[in-house]
Formats: sequence, structure tokens, C-alpha cells
Amino acid sequence: MTSPIRQDDGYGYELAFQLAVERLAEIKDIEQQCRRCGARFLKPEKAISLDYLNRTYFITYPEASVSRRDSQEDVSLVDKILLLHYVTQAKGTPLSGQLISFKELPDAPGYFPTFYKRAINPLVTYFGNEPERLLEMAEAVGGRKADYGDVSTTITALNMVPLTLALWKGDAEFSPEGTIMFDRSITDYLPTEDIIILCERTSWRLVKLFKDVSNKTKDGA
Repeated sequence: MTSPIRQDDGYGYELAFQLAVERLAEIKDIEQQCRRCGARFLKPEKAISLDYLNRTYFITYPEASVSRRDSQEDVSLVDKILLLHYVTQAKGTPLSGQLISFKELPDAPGYFPTFYKRAINPLVTYFGNEPERLLEMAEAVGGRKADYGDVSTTITALNMVPLTLALWKGDAEFSPEGTIMFDRSITDYLPTEDIIILCERTSWRLVKLFKDVSNKTKDGA
């Protein structure tokens, strides 16, 4: 049993994390499960190595201690849960090459306002008037140019979970708009609630990169 990631006072996060830890410990063939999610099992270290937004993370097995390879900073509880859910729930389904919108996900209509506010709105707010900057920031997390909207990029957020972010420029009549699309196989890797979290984390990672670059430019002016 797993508990999806929900916004709450923190108690739910602790429960979701504990359930995810238990789920990891129940996996008997961890090497096979790593292959399903595109991760690697490091036998000497007894750890899972996987990439998340172009950074490498380690998850010890079966203890489920989560850390980053290139940083001593603590990994947030939400990211720990997200990574554990991804590893434990992955079915190994090949990418279909077919993109779907958020509204095509299970139970999506009820979640769409939350998804838009937390994942799409940051993109539109910070990149809507300068959509080309989205491509610049996406390159820093391994993004590659895509062919949707006026500007778009595909980012491999997790090994088997590519996200395609698209923006449309605004004009005198319409405000800028955006969307995030998914490979049809995404539901074999994460539930809808976790997909929202993943998209939110991705969007804000790009916004942070944008702010950092902007601040450096101002300081150098």
C-alpha cells in the first residue's frame, strides 16, 4: 500500500514516507525493479542510483535513506516520497511516444485547478513574455527543444518520465498560456497526485534557475 503525496500539515507526508519505505523493503528482486524504472542497483553500496531533474540521487536498500551524490544538503521529505513512489511503483512500461494532456490522466478533472496553479502558472508568470528563456533554463536540467506551441522543451524529469513543457506567446487579445504534457505511459510510474508534485518541482526548478541567472546579470551590470 502507498499513500499519494498531498498538500497538508506534514503529518500526511510522514505517513506517506513511512508507507513508501515499507513498500521498498518488501521488494524482493530490487535489481529487476531498478531496471523497470531505469535506475541502477549498486551492489557494493546496497543503494539505488537514479536521476531526478539532471541530478543523481542514492536510495539505500532496504533502509530507504535518500541523498544526493553532489550535495550534502538534506533531500526534502516530498522529494524522498516522490522518488520512493517512482522506484516502487514503476511497471517498466516502455515509452509510447504518444503525448497526453493532464486532463487525460485518471481523476484529473478534479485536480486540474490545483495542477494549473502549482505547475503551469509559474511557467506562464516567469516565461510567458520571454518564452525563449524557458529553453535556456531547460538546457541546465537536460531539456531538449520540442515542437509544440510557440516554444517547448522536453525534460526527462525521472528516467522513465519525460515532461514536455509548452508556451504560447501572448498578444493584444490573449495572455500568454502554457501546458505540460506526458507520455501515455506515465500512469504506470506515478499516480496523479505525484505527477502534480513532479510538475510543480520541475517548474519551480526552472524558475529558480531563471532568477539566479537574472540576479547574476544584474550584479554584473
